[in-house]
Amino acid sequence: MPAMLTGRLLQALLVLLAVELIAFLMFRHVGDPVVFLLGQDATPAQAAALRASLGLDRPVLEQYLAFLGRVLQGDLGLSLAQGMRVSRLLLERLPATLELALLACALALLAGLPLGMHVALHPRALSARLAGAATLLGVSVPTFLIGIGLIHLFSVRLGWLPSFGRGEVVDLGEGWTTGLLTADGWRHLVLPVLTLAIFQLALIVRLVAAGLREAMASEFVRFARARGLPETRVRRHALRHALLPVMTVVGLQFGGLIAFSIITETVFQWPGLGLLFVQAVGAADVPVLAAYLGLTALVFVLVNLVVDLLQLWIDPRLRTAGRGAEVRA
Repeated sequence: MPAMLTGRLLQALLVLLAVELIAFLMFRHVGDPVVFLLGQDATPAQAAALRASLGLDRPVLEQYLAFLGRVLQGDLGLSLAQGMRVSRLLLERLPATLELALLACALALLAGLPLGMHVALHPRALSARLAGAATLLGVSVPTFLIGIGLIHLFSVRLGWLPSFGRGEVVDLGEGWTTGLLTADGWRHLVLPVLTLAIFQLALIVRLVAAGLREAMASEFVRFARARGLPETRVRRHALRHALLPVMTVVGLQFGGLIAFSIITETVFQWPGLGLLFVQAVGAADVPVLAAYLGLTALVFVLVNLVVDLLQLWIDPRLRTAGRGAEVRA
């Protein structure tokens, strides 16, 4: 276990360094921030002075090393478009994205696990067939189309729910805000959470159903039944076995909910990290873009580490294999 954790932490460090380097080099080609800040009518002298003050006249490698040194000190630099600390911008937008991602993930899990079990254990029931058809639709329809359809039905036609914004929020201090403590905040959450959760829900139902069917047909289930174990206990063991691949996918999907909520946040004008990223692309705001990708890479790395630890806890065979590898080493 300690060797695995050390190896994963080293891998995480290398991944973060590589992501920051790729992001820093790639986003230099999205546009010239000097033109965005000064406009087309700026004189060459004004452009050169601003470029020098921002450090954009230095070699690329020198700029990257300076940026990396500031990051290691907790300084993500200044937003070229908004003139604010990037860390402050991320902290202001992070609560909105986390609320959206956590609620969507919770909804997908709470509804997906029992639905997947029902589809696997009662495949001939009409409800199971309808659920299977619905999941196929859920993984096929693009997210932006789902969001637009929900807005058209619940906001335009019925007028039940708001179609954009975050609504009334409560400031918890240190720039951390939440809409979970107000009725208006919950009303604004419904449509974007549903939009973000539908694909995850459909995916979880299909994964749980496929994994549980395979587990119920395996040798250890037949052996458990031959020993006379109660059916509920047999199903519990089969579900535990089927959840291993589901956990991996759910972990990656949770990271994706934070990293790729750009479409949902743009459709609903949700003031989170995804909308900040879109605005930063339009403004060629390289420090914000690089910090955003570094943050999402960190989320993926941490989620993967947590998933690995949970898998070791659920499946004792993985712990045995890990100890065997350490002994051979």
